Amino acid sequence: MKVLIVEDNVRVSALIKRGLESQGYEIYISEDAEDALVMADRILIDLVIMDIMLPTMNGIELSKILKKKNPDLPIIMLTALGTIDEKIEGFDAGADDYMVKPFEIRELYARIKAVLLRKSSPTTKNEISDILAYQELQINKKNSRVFRDGKEINLTPKEFKLLVFLMDNPERVLSREEIAENVWGNHFDTGTNYIDVYIAYLRKKIDKNFEKKLIHTKPGMGFILSHQL
Repeated sequence: MKVLIVEDNVRVSALIKRGLESQGYEIYISEDAEDALVMADRILIDLVIMDIMLPTMNGIELSKILKKKNPDLPIIMLTALGTIDEKIEGFDAGADDYMVKPFEIRELYARIKAVLLRKSSPTTKNEISDILAYQELQINKKNSRVFRDGKEINLTPKEFKLLVFLMDNPERVLSREEIAENVWGNHFDTGTNYIDVYIAYLRKKIDKNFEKKLIHTKPGMGFILSHQL
């Protein structure tokens, strides 16, 4: 398993390298984004661990470029920035996970395993189909395009993943814990309001300009995709 570490702090990258090599990973290190892009083109990388604050180009922009080239490439962001807005920016750039420094190396092991497991295992029975449809809402999972009543709607990667999960489970109340497990991974801190923030984002894009609302809140229970409420 080849892991690319993009980190300009030599001490931090060396610590991660020693830890991951002890777990059997093959490690490559880059100190800036431009060099990381060259390495990613030259080597078949299985996972990228990157800092956000990098010379020449930040990790947000680097993640967007890497994900455009390879949408299935798992990315874990490491940063000293830990506000909700900053984390959402990372997720929207394509990050699969987000760790705030300082962190325990054992937690990084667990995060890596969780990300790789989610990437390698189907999460829903409907993944065998490229098209999901509910009422006048339609998703093409192959090209990540979303339409409602024939009008295309642009979603960020996390918004898209959340909507896919809702459409895989229509007319069923989904708890925050269940959404967290399937969209963000088991480690997701359900004490934060990430899920509520993303549900609000989806409502603005999916429901705002339509008379019939599809995404609903069940107080004390969670959220549901339904045309009957």
